[in-house]
Amino acid sequence: MDFTDQMSALGQKLVEKNETVVTAESCTGGMIAEALTSIGGSTAWFDRAYITYSYESKREMLGVKELTIQKQGAVSQACVEEMVLGALQQSHATVAVACSGIAGPGGGSPQKPVGTVWLAWAKQGHDKVESQCFVFDGDRQAVREQATRAALQGISDLI
Repeated sequence: MDFTDQMSALGQKLVEKNETVVTAESCTGGMIAEALTSIGGSTAWFDRAYITYSYESKREMLGVKELTIQKQGAVSQACVEEMVLGALQQSHATVAVACSGIAGPGGGSPQKPVGTVWLAWAKQGHDKVESQCFVFDGDRQAVREQATRAALQGISDLI
């Protein structure tokens, strides 16, 4: 996976706009943070990362409500929106991205098949949270890479 070109352009844009990023990741396991820090100079735009794979970590670190997980599940719009807002609150970043999904090979259902990934983006000082559901194709690695690319593109679109 090579995100160099995408990250070079995004890094430059983040510096120009004086923005910093925090990530809140589940199914990508830190891959978004890895991409953000993959090129030199990332200390200018990267604040921190939360890898919240378990329900408990989502609740404890990001403030995701127990009721959200019980009623809608960790792979849901409500969960990633709570994750992204929690990441912004718990950091010094100005921009946040969150993801939760089913990378496979198991864990899918007819309602949420393998490849389902919810992403959310938020910006400090803005009321609106952007979120989107994707259903990516391929094996576990392919799903995680596609989710990472979509997350990075969403940051770029947001700023």
